[in-house]
Amino acid sequence: MNIIDVKELSRNYGKLVAVDKVSFQVAEGEVFGFLGPNGAGKTTTISMLCTLLKPTSGEAVLCGHDVIKQRNQVRRCIGLVFQDPTLDEYLTAEQNLRFHAYAYHLSKELREKRINEVLTLVDLSDRRKSKVRTFSGGMKRRLEIARGLLHNPKVLFLDEPTLGLDPQTRRNIWDFILQLRKQQNLTIFLTTHYMDEAENCDRISVIDRGQIIALDTPEKLKDSLGGDVVTLTAEDNQAALKELKEKFALSPEIRDGHITFSIPQGEMFLPKLTQNFQSRLISIGIHRPTLDDVFLKLTGRAIRDTEAGEKDQLRRMSQRWRGRR
Repeated sequence: MNIIDVKELSRNYGKLVAVDKVSFQVAEGEVFGFLGPNGAGKTTTISMLCTLLKPTSGEAVLCGHDVIKQRNQVRRCIGLVFQDPTLDEYLTAEQNLRFHAYAYHLSKELREKRINEVLTLVDLSDRRKSKVRTFSGGMKRRLEIARGLLHNPKVLFLDEPTLGLDPQTRRNIWDFILQLRKQQNLTIFLTTHYMDEAENCDRISVIDRGQIIALDTPEKLKDSLGGDVVTLTAEDNQAALKELKEKFALSPEIRDGHITFSIPQGEMFLPKLTQNFQSRLISIGIHRPTLDDVFLKLTGRAIRDTEAGEKDQLRRMSQRWRGRR
């Protein structure tokens, strides 16, 4: 069963097409990753799904509700955890949650029940009376996730959920997220530029220039490269590039001063290459395909943080949304 169904969704800003007829589905209980370089359209797409932006055209249905015609119903079935911290650090953990509960008009009885439940869920019950400014980065992120879960959403949107956290804390947050998914059959829709995090997704959608250019499981996306990834540097990269094309019928590319190409059974190809290659090599390496390689192949760019201006815009929209609750 699909909990998110998107059909030819578009958003224009005058003549600029930010999102161009994207279509995809997300199954209930799925961890779905959304990846794209700066200005690709992923933030705009998520904003439309969360009712923060009105689509120019197309359709999107969440939990059976239309994002245009049934905005309030959509908002009740989703939780949002934005990249930038939005907790009030001068309030306690409990007070932050209570303020959010007021925004969702939870009754007093349900409000206190859910606050207790989510604090227990994120292992912060013993710090409920502590001010957030005394929390570590990982504790703050867990509290933000607890806030996103307070009203029992069916879909949790996570925008760069572990940005700026140390590797150990990132791993702990992901262990927690995946545990949540199992316990509550929660659908998780996330953006991330950490490719190791994207490995946790059931499926990944790559968006570039407003269009979805790939959508599949991490393994199938890596398999699509057609073999191992070879990276080499020569004294004359242009001459080496020409030789690789003519002698070995390869399709190499030059990126950041290095030549890269994919080939099946790369470890067996390397001896043949070094024995018959006329151009002088400075370095050569080989590795199994990664999602970084997939992203570079599909977009020609390395993934990086979304521009601050776009994030600021999304944060302002989220604040306006909370103010309308």
